[in-house]
Amino acid sequence: MLTRQYRKSKLAKLIVPAVTCSFLAYFAIHAQSGRYGLEAKQQLVQTLANSQGAYEKLRKQRERLEQRVQLLHDGTLDRDMIDERARQALNYSTADEVVILR
Repeated sequence: MLTRQYRKSKLAKLIVPAVTCSFLAYFAIHAQSGRYGLEAKQQLVQTLANSQGAYEKLRKQRERLEQRVQLLHDGTLDRDMIDERARQALNYSTADEVVILR
């Protein structure tokens, strides 16, 4: 019967820590610069700020339009609003009026 004896290698003790460090480095790199990493968060914050600005602008425009539509409802018809809509639909103006096109 043969018995083989091996010397314990110093490199064998480093295999598990090396693999662990490589996994940690991989995840650390992606946490910094990945799709949802810290760098991407700054871009998302910038996009959110731009979107909120556009949202506020559209909200104000909608409120103005709702106010104009409210003037056209039955029971609260404003004579100036009716006159303005009729002139716009018929493309009509008198000689002493100034027309400002938008």
